[in-house]
Amino acid sequence: MKILVTGIKGQLGYDVCKELTARNIPHKGVDYDDFDITNREAVFCAVSDYSAVIHCAAYTAVDKAEDEPDLCRKINEDGTKNLAQACKQTGAKMLYISTDYVFPGTGETAYKPHDPTAPIGVYGKTKLAGEKAVTETLDRFFIIRISWVFGINGNNFVKTMLRLGNERDTLNVVADQIGSPTYTADLAPLLCDMAASEKFGIYHATNEGECSWADFAREIFRQAGLNTKVTPVPSSEYPTKATRPLNSRMDKTCLEEAGFARLPRWEDALSRFLQDLVHVNGGI
Repeated sequence: MKILVTGIKGQLGYDVCKELTARNIPHKGVDYDDFDITNREAVFCAVSDYSAVIHCAAYTAVDKAEDEPDLCRKINEDGTKNLAQACKQTGAKMLYISTDYVFPGTGETAYKPHDPTAPIGVYGKTKLAGEKAVTETLDRFFIIRISWVFGINGNNFVKTMLRLGNERDTLNVVADQIGSPTYTADLAPLLCDMAASEKFGIYHATNEGECSWADFAREIFRQAGLNTKVTPVPSSEYPTKATRPLNSRMDKTCLEEAGFARLPRWEDALSRFLQDLVHVNGGI
């Protein structure tokens, strides 16, 4: 097995390549400066030597996407379609990383993999278009929907809260958006397990448990030993260009039904992430 990983400069791509290295699995991590996924010829050339592609690269600037819909669609839909068609030509497996944003974010129950999708913003619509490009092109595919991602290699909510927590005594944090954080170091082994299997399909994969962003912030400060007070506020008091889903809960029973282990609880994942930060940076 030889694997191509897109988006190595991002949080997930970085940890996937790290996990593949630990498993001694031949692979190559690439990013936009290696080849442009919207360039069909470059994609077909890049994929030709690989038995699987783990597609982590994406346009993920949710608010900016509202101002750059064409660019967002070009990367998330057209780029994904190019990779899917290249995988079809070579017979390679494809793992496409998707998002909770493909759902409307309504209700209070966890979305199942085959529940109706209805994204509410440009980012979600383009990621769903990427899903459709994969399902309409390939038989040998995995679609893995994740949410609230954090990892060592990149910016994320945890790092932002740590910075602000060291600067302020009180923070207003949204409390009516509910979901599950996803630690990329926990997700990466699952993706490698999937790539080695034939258990194709659509999966939801986040750390276990659920919380609001305010809950998440409180736990970050608690574990980091910061005394910053979190004041919960509704989304209406923190307007953004792109509307966020209020319900990002996703049902993950699909994992155990296929024989894959669920990820650890998010509080445990956060603890290990903070330890990794200390190891990498010498402190939190």
